[in-house]
Amino acid sequence: MSDLQFGLDTFGDVPEDDSGALVSHAAAIRQVVDEAVLADELGVDVIAVGEHHRPEYSVSTPETVLAGIATRTTRIRLASGVTVLSSDDPVRVFQRFATVDAMSHGRAEVILGRGSFTESFPLFGYDLRDYDVLFEEKIELFVKLLDEKPVTWSGTMRAPLQDADVFPKTESGRLTTWVGVGGSPQSVIRTAHYGLPLMLAIIGGRPDRFAQYIDLYRRAAEQFGTTAHPVGMHSPGFIADTDEEAKEVFWPRFRVIRDRIGALRGWPPIRRQEFDAEVEHGSLYIGSPETVARKIAGAVTRLGVGRFDLIYSNGSLPASARTRAVELYGTKVIPMVRDILAG
Repeated sequence: MSDLQFGLDTFGDVPEDDSGALVSHAAAIRQVVDEAVLADELGVDVIAVGEHHRPEYSVSTPETVLAGIATRTTRIRLASGVTVLSSDDPVRVFQRFATVDAMSHGRAEVILGRGSFTESFPLFGYDLRDYDVLFEEKIELFVKLLDEKPVTWSGTMRAPLQDADVFPKTESGRLTTWVGVGGSPQSVIRTAHYGLPLMLAIIGGRPDRFAQYIDLYRRAAEQFGTTAHPVGMHSPGFIADTDEEAKEVFWPRFRVIRDRIGALRGWPPIRRQEFDAEVEHGSLYIGSPETVARKIAGAVTRLGVGRFDLIYSNGSLPASARTRAVELYGTKVIPMVRDILAG
């Protein structure tokens, strides 16, 4: 797996400053840009910026932040993680990312998803009862736009297009596009049907349980006669100088996030024992560089993926701790994983 790629993912979580106070949304966005610049300097392959519309996150328009990052970096690829296509317009999404692609000399990637949170739907005037059909129709249109030719299309959720040409065009002729999937077999099959790369959100439980989805993707692509691209995975984690430091800094912030999500979905409050078990055997990559590198190497080997993205900015983690985590990921974790995989 010498060609394994490494990325960093963020939703622009609002961090604490050195005094323990939350910074402003504006400061949080600038923090993301600074972290991306550092990642670029350290040789990280991808920075992915996700979309949320909640007070604890600062990024609602990933492509705008990515455009800013493009002007300060030279090599790192610039991805969304994810763009909620269901509550956006496919034409505008294509135009915005084609613009980022131009500004970055071809480094833009869009990862399309349905969204694990639903705030964007009422915010932009969509009915949650149309959740499935919105994504089905909009990804169909988006795939047509990727050919960068005049498009004729009609559906039920958007005005039809008749021989519509969309600008700007990319210099390469095609915008790199993934589909982010959280574990729905139908979403995996849809991704294979369109011949797009699959990015698995593995955010809980043992990573090995997602092997069935990778196998399904490859089998479906074979049946459809499309290309089965190398699969990516992204998972949350945090790196500090020692295992104990990483867990003690991460745990209280993780508990807040987990219980907030749990309250929306009817889950009981998480216990420390569950957290420790997830760190040890599940999909939390938390610890020293050595610990995290061993765990990443094990997961990517067992699943056979081509890209690993670490969601590094979970909750109100202090800004200084986040910067240190990015530094350790680039200078220590990535080289260690490559050494382990090289044998």
